[in-house]
Amino acid sequence: MKCSIPKGTRDFMPTEMARRNYIFDTIRNVFKTYGFEPIETPSIENLSTLMGKYGEEGDKLLFKVLNSGDFMKDVDFSQEYHKVAPKICERGLRYDLTVPFARFVVQHRDQITFPFRRFQIQPVWRADRPQKGRYREFYQCDADMIGSESLLNELELVQMVDEVFHRFGINVCLKINNRKVLAGIADLIGAPDKLVDITVAIDKLDKIGLENVQKELAERGLTPEQIQALNPVFELNGTASEKIAQLQTLFANNETGLKGTEELATLFSYIEAAGIRCQVELDLTLARGLNYYTGAIFEVKALDVAMGSISGGGRYDNLTGIFGMPNVSGVGISFGADRIYDVLTELEKFPSDLDQSAKVLFINFGPAEQAYCIRYAAQLRAAGISTLIYPDSAKMKKQMDFANKKLIPYVIIVGENEIASNSLTIKNMATGEQQTLDINQVVSLLK
Repeated sequence: MKCSIPKGTRDFMPTEMARRNYIFDTIRNVFKTYGFEPIETPSIENLSTLMGKYGEEGDKLLFKVLNSGDFMKDVDFSQEYHKVAPKICERGLRYDLTVPFARFVVQHRDQITFPFRRFQIQPVWRADRPQKGRYREFYQCDADMIGSESLLNELELVQMVDEVFHRFGINVCLKINNRKVLAGIADLIGAPDKLVDITVAIDKLDKIGLENVQKELAERGLTPEQIQALNPVFELNGTASEKIAQLQTLFANNETGLKGTEELATLFSYIEAAGIRCQVELDLTLARGLNYYTGAIFEVKALDVAMGSISGGGRYDNLTGIFGMPNVSGVGISFGADRIYDVLTELEKFPSDLDQSAKVLFINFGPAEQAYCIRYAAQLRAAGISTLIYPDSAKMKKQMDFANKKLIPYVIIVGENEIASNSLTIKNMATGEQQTLDINQVVSLLK
C-alpha cells in the first residue's frame, strides 16, 4: 500500500516546524504587544454557523462532515443537493476564524469585557483547488477587536501589519479600501442590489484581469451601461489624499459613499501621524470577497515575491447579529502563515539558527563517560541551553557527522582527562577550535 496524504495538505519536518513556529511566535508576540488575548475554538462548527456567511463561492468551499450513525436513513436522495446536504451533514470544518469568533462572542457574552481584543492561531480548511500558495488545510493568525466603532482600532491593525513584516524583513504593500465606498459606487450606477456581485467580481481583478472581470459582471446581471459606469473605480489615480478628494466630489449626493470616504480620510490621517514604515495604498479595486465586511478593508502583498495576499481583513458591523446579538461592531486582521512561510523561504529571510536541533552535543565514549555526561547535560539544560547526548557509544566520526547534519554548533568531548580534572572539552564545529573549561565557563560560552 502506497502511503500518501490528501492533496492540499502537508507533513512538516522538524526544520519546517522550527520555521513555522518562528512565524507563529513573531506574530503572537506582536499581538500581545497590542493587548490581544488568546482564545481557541473547535475545528468543527455546526453548518448552521458557517453557511451563508462567506458568499455563494465560500459556501461551495466548505468541508462538510457526514453525520455519524445511519445518516442515510429516511433521506430522499432524489431531492436537490442543497436540500439533502443539511440532513446528512450537520457540521463542517471551519472556513476561517472570524465567523467562529462571532459565534464565540455571542455564546460567551456574559464572560467577556467589551471592547474585547482576541487573537487566535489555528488551522482552517477550504475545499479549494490546491496550487502554489493555496492549500486545503492552512493556518490563520487572527486578531480582532469587537465592541468599538473607533477607527483607532483600524489604525492599530495597520501598525501591527507594519510591525510584523518589519520583523520578518519583508517589504509589503498594504492596500486599503472601504466597503461603503463600493456600496456608494453600486448606488451611483443604479445597481445597489448587485453590491455582492460587484465585490466578488472586482476581487478577482489581479487574478483574471479587467476584461474577464467585466465579462463576469455581465454574467452576474449588470448592464453594459452599469459596467461602463464602474470605470471611475478602475481609473482613479494619485495619492491617497487626491483619490479621497475625487471621491468626495463623486459622492457629493450619496450618503453611504460619502461616509466611507470620510472614514478613509480619517484612517489615512491617523496612518500619516503614526509614521508607518511599509507602503500603504488606497486601492478602490480592493473588494475582499467575504460578504460580512461593511467598512474598512485591508490586503497585504509582498513586493519582492510573486504571491497572492499574505494578510487581509476589515470591519464588520453586525456579524454577531446573525447569532442574535445585533449592533456589535468589530474589525480584524488575518495573517496567512503558510504564504508568509513561502515568502520568507523564497527571500531566504529565516534566521540561520532555526535549523539547529540543539546547541551542544555530548560525544558518548562509553558507560563511564556517559554517566559523567548525564550530570553535566542536566546542568546545561537547567541553564536553558538545548543539549543532546549521543545515545550510543558509536565511532567518533559517526557522532561528529550527526552533529554536522543536525547543524549543532558545539560538541563536548569527555575522556579520562576531563573526568579526572572535572572539566569539559568543547569544540566549535564551525572553526574547529577546542577549549577545556569548567562547567560554569561552558555555560557562559554557550549562553
